[in-house]
Amino acid sequence: MGGVTRVFVAQLARLGVFGPDGESIGRVRDVVVGLRLDRQPPKALGIVVELATRRRIFVPMLRVTSIEPTGVTLATGSVNLRAFHQRPNEVLVLGQMLDARVTVGDSDVVVMDAAMEPTRTRDWVIARVAVRERTGRLSRRGPVQVLRWDEISGLGIAELTETRQDARALLVVYDRLRATDVAAALRDLPAKRRYEVADAMDDERLADVIEELPEEDQKDLLSHLDDERAADILEAMDPDDAADLLAELSEVDKDRLLELMEPEESEPVRRLLEYSKDTAGGLMTPEPIVLAPDATIAEALARVRNPDITPALASLVFVCRPPSATPTGRYLGCVHIQRLLREPPSDLVAGVVDTQLASLRPNATLTEVTRFFAAYNLVCGPVVDDEDHLLGAITGDDLLDHLLPEGWRESGLREAGGERLDA
Repeated sequence: MGGVTRVFVAQLARLGVFGPDGESIGRVRDVVVGLRLDRQPPKALGIVVELATRRRIFVPMLRVTSIEPTGVTLATGSVNLRAFHQRPNEVLVLGQMLDARVTVGDSDVVVMDAAMEPTRTRDWVIARVAVRERTGRLSRRGPVQVLRWDEISGLGIAELTETRQDARALLVVYDRLRATDVAAALRDLPAKRRYEVADAMDDERLADVIEELPEEDQKDLLSHLDDERAADILEAMDPDDAADLLAELSEVDKDRLLELMEPEESEPVRRLLEYSKDTAGGLMTPEPIVLAPDATIAEALARVRNPDITPALASLVFVCRPPSATPTGRYLGCVHIQRLLREPPSDLVAGVVDTQLASLRPNATLTEVTRFFAAYNLVCGPVVDDEDHLLGAITGDDLLDHLLPEGWRESGLREAGGERLDA
């Protein structure tokens, strides 16, 4: 097997995976190892590869011909598309081994990384472990040491599946990923580890990740959190996503969490809950970009540059009479971002308002919303009531969430036949 002779798994994460002719297959997400009862280094069984569809598959190490800093090359571009499922005797190096508390002699240390090395039989083993001494509950001290596997104790199946771990080293790896990729990674983890990671995330990051999870996983994580933190997470979520999640809970749980939320955060969520989720009112976000007619083009451009606003929501600026919070004053029209880019910054948005674009009523059905987006080639559209108040905006991604088949986040590609191959 060509390439480097020692690979730290945290650096391997996110590397591209390619076929023999350079065709892209996916990206490395983790390494699967089989732990042993003796003190010998565990064998790396294979890598978890995420395809472009976000589906995760298992590729045996014997299919890997080289590992380079630029990527992993396989012996063949043909892979088994069966979704990866972890077996009882297997451990995910990134997902479960990082942050484990182990002992070296009389010292308590925490695992920061693990290194794979090839053997003369073409196998790869976890021969080295990078650790750092941990002297306090909330602090780590001392330099990182790279030790042989047989120099440490406490990395057995029981320790990794029963003992509570920190999650800070794993969060460093996840910090490089988009929220949707972190959500996919969490779904691959055992429940214990998933909860540990959720507990360690800050509220904003966890809210972003929960928004990308399937419905059942959302409810599972929310039920794991104590009520106060669950309410904080709901406040940090987009109101439409929070409303969708709350709508799936029992009336008792929904009312309890709404009462714990700050009134200014719960009020738009309560309004969204009044609409069926398959109507324009249920699909919309109540926080579009709204400006008064005397705002300048420069002010509008400054608003759409906000990195916290999605590209779809930034594609339209809505012009309304005060108040600017939804439901607004009288809706006057919208300005497309392309138009903003072509006009002098000192001009007023009132002079470039598109008054011809139709709007949706909150009770419009999913079919009507879909036709509206298709007819006007939009990625964002206004929802206006009978009194011409802007209630919110629907974005293309919210529409797709409801158009795609149920369970689309879990499925990725169609299930392929055949069992997982280990050679």
